[in-house]
Amino acid sequence: MSIYAVMFYVLGAVIVAATALAITRPNVMHAIVCLALSFVATALLFYLLGAPFLAVLEVVIYAGAIMVLFLFIVMMLETKPDEKILGPSRRQWLPVLALGGVCLIVMVVFLLLAAGGPGPLPLVTAAPLAFGRFLFQKYWLAVEIASFLLFVALVGALYLGRGDGTTGG
Repeated sequence: MSIYAVMFYVLGAVIVAATALAITRPNVMHAIVCLALSFVATALLFYLLGAPFLAVLEVVIYAGAIMVLFLFIVMMLETKPDEKILGPSRRQWLPVLALGGVCLIVMVVFLLLAAGGPGPLPLVTAAPLAFGRFLFQKYWLAVEIASFLLFVALVGALYLGRGDGTTGG
């Protein structure tokens, strides 16, 4: 097994474990740190798969901007240190674990059935120029709709956060 295959499986395990910890942590700050670890591991996986541009976007947008946004939201909630925001009972996790187990069994069955199939595809590096051309030529409408929705969300956030003008800030 090559070093790339080992790194792929290690990063995949880190992503799954960090995301599971982000979902199950009762302390919100710990959950945010686990989610940031998941984002960084995903960026490393993108880089390993030959997409350095997507890796940089993952770090800048998700691990950077969105994590800072989550931290500000958590800090603005003003929760007490002993207050648990997250933390469902064990009984609530039963359907989720059952569905995850079924998905895992199906995935293992499909992997075993495809064991004699073709080998892995050759590694191809995705240049930002080729990625941009592909994105804006084939999916230009989806990109424009997404940018419009982000603009509407920005205007809505500015409207909700503008205040009534009585404060000095």
